[in-house]
Amino acid sequence: MQYREFGKTGVKVSRLGFGAMRLPKDEQQAIMVLIRALELGVNYIDTAPGYMDGDSEKFVGKALKGYRERVVLSTKNPIEDASGDNWLRRLEKSLKRLDVDYIDFYHMWSISWQVYQEKIARKHGPLWAAQKALAQGLIKHLSFSFHDRPENMIKIIDTGNFETVLCQYNLLDRANEKAMAYAKAKGLGVAIMGPVGGGRLAAASQEIASLIPSGVKSTPEAALRFVLSNPNVDLALSGMGSIQMVEENVEVASREIPLTAQERASIIAMTEANQKLRALYCTGCKYCMPCPRGVNIPRNFELMNYHRVWGLTDYAKEQYQALSPIQKAEHCIGCRRCEKKCPQKLSIASKLKEVVQALDPSEVCKAR
Repeated sequence: MQYREFGKTGVKVSRLGFGAMRLPKDEQQAIMVLIRALELGVNYIDTAPGYMDGDSEKFVGKALKGYRERVVLSTKNPIEDASGDNWLRRLEKSLKRLDVDYIDFYHMWSISWQVYQEKIARKHGPLWAAQKALAQGLIKHLSFSFHDRPENMIKIIDTGNFETVLCQYNLLDRANEKAMAYAKAKGLGVAIMGPVGGGRLAAASQEIASLIPSGVKSTPEAALRFVLSNPNVDLALSGMGSIQMVEENVEVASREIPLTAQERASIIAMTEANQKLRALYCTGCKYCMPCPRGVNIPRNFELMNYHRVWGLTDYAKEQYQALSPIQKAEHCIGCRRCEKKCPQKLSIASKLKEVVQALDPSEVCKAR
């Protein structure tokens, strides 16, 4: 296992972190998976009070017995209101569920710049409560997880109140790249969630796998190696639900060099070219909506792009089937009202037929 200094916190973390959102529902199995990760050198475990209806924190707490001093523990506090007292009560509940005396990295959970201004930084609000918890040793480091626009991540960093950031970053979504570099330059630790795109990159893609000449066993391996090859990334969280997943990911995170400079450059060039190709098909502006028939036009085209641009065909088909019947492309009757509103003047009705042919050919057969 490779390790990195986590910003300026003085803490060394494993490049692979355990995201405890998708643990097995059986308690003993969950504990076994967690302990196997610890045995193989993973020392950072990230959970949250809402994961698995609270069971995640409980399972993590039980797995920590006998390992607490060698584990870097992370959990989160949802900013439900501007009350510091309520924030402290939620902290106390997490400490109880985890059955620990302190939390190493405690996150303001999924915050935006607006939430920071309106709730967190208020008098006797969550920030005041966090400073109190730091002074009492209930938490060791204050962090934030983030789903806002990249420029707002920089604003939150510039408050100087946080030591690490947890944000989205993967092959399909590189929007936070510059903000991550800024965080690193300011001395914050940078942790990544969604390195396999929330499951999108768990599907097989020969197009993505072929970008690494040295070879990969799977698309998730290529995705994880890409994330870890970014010099501004300290660790990547992976939601691991089995011992096999743990062992496979540990093998990847044990590489001293995740990707060569040439391999990384090749992948970046491909992603940028594919983004341009995607925009030619549909930019996702949503001006075409609403469809009078209820078809979710942007989502259909988004899934088509996973198929035609990224080679994630199995994922695209699975997600297409998950749409409600009226949202599917096959529900289009060709009225073409959407085409009058499309800034790119796309032949939307024709392209929706292509979606059906590619993602649900059985419907084409029915139509015939």
